[in-house]
Order: sequence, then C-alpha cells, then structure tokens
Amino acid sequence: MKANEIKRSTVFKIDGKNIVVKKVFVQSPSSRSGSTLYKVSGHEIGTQQKFERSFKGDETIEDIEMNRRAIQLLFRDAEGCTFMDTESYEQYVLSDYSLEEELPFLSEGLEGLKALISDGQILGIELPSTVILEITECSPSMKAASSSARTKPATLTTGLVVQVPEYLAVGESIKVNTETREFMSRA
Repeated sequence: MKANEIKRSTVFKIDGKNIVVKKVFVQSPSSRSGSTLYKVSGHEIGTQQKFERSFKGDETIEDIEMNRRAIQLLFRDAEGCTFMDTESYEQYVLSDYSLEEELPFLSEGLEGLKALISDGQILGIELPSTVILEITECSPSMKAASSSARTKPATLTTGLVVQVPEYLAVGESIKVNTETREFMSRA
C-alpha cells in the first residue's frame, strides 16, 4: 500500500508495531520539486502508545489484513465501551482512551458502526461518514436569521460542540460529518 492511500481507520505495520490511523493531514508541496507529505497520527494496538509520522506519497507501507464487521454500541461504563457484532453476537470492549477520536459521535442506536478485526482481535472501530445528534445546549434561535448567516456554538447529546446556524434551537436533530466534525444539515 502507498502512503497516499492511507485514510482514517487504516491499520498498518511499521517497525514491528501495528498502528491504527486516527487522523491524516495532507501537506501539499510549497515548491515544484517538493512532494506531498501525509502526516499520520494514531496509536499502537495493544499498548495504546501514540504514533505520529510523516510519509511521502509514494512510500510503501505494509498494511494488515483485517475484516470489517457490523457492530452496535451496547453500553458505556468505567471499563470503556462494549460493542456487539450484529451477526455473531460476539462482544468487544474498547477503552475510552482507544476511542478518544470516536467518543464524541457514539450514541445509542447509532447505525453503520464497523469493527476492525484482525486475527480475532478488535483493533478499533470505524464510524459512519455522518451521524445524527440532538442539540442539548445553545443560545436562543433567531427567527429572522438566514441559513447562510452567522453561526453559534451548540452542544450535542454526546458533549461534542459544533458551530451551527443561528436559526437552530435546543431539541433539534442535526447531521454532523464525523471526519470534519462540522454541521451539515438538519436531520
């Protein structure tokens, strides 16, 4: 696999360590001779040690064979989050630390969750591209506000804070992009 194919939730092996990618930042070259850099951050599977490194787009990386299985969130407690495979009913527990990037989007009944599994071990989860969450806290809505006008911060049911148009109010459900963490539309 080439470095320019890396995206969130990719799992690869480097220096004998298995890494789950949490973020990829693409840095374009500032000169004609420069090459595009892919700054990858994530964590090592097992030890949860943070990993950050830059790769050139044509660098080769050893990817790991893994399965993506449909799962659902059962509950969250002091141990972390417990998920269940929707076909085999097998349960997996992941710590809050290993789900640091995904926690703001996890809610009961969330559809489209996938577990990343290799050799019978859960490596992480993959979120759907969008999630629907309810606004629990924001300043009062402005009736005369246009949809392209200013925005205001809104706190969602999971604690995530996003910028939303001024016309939205507490109790409304919105669609949020899980990659950019931005408001997309009313649900």
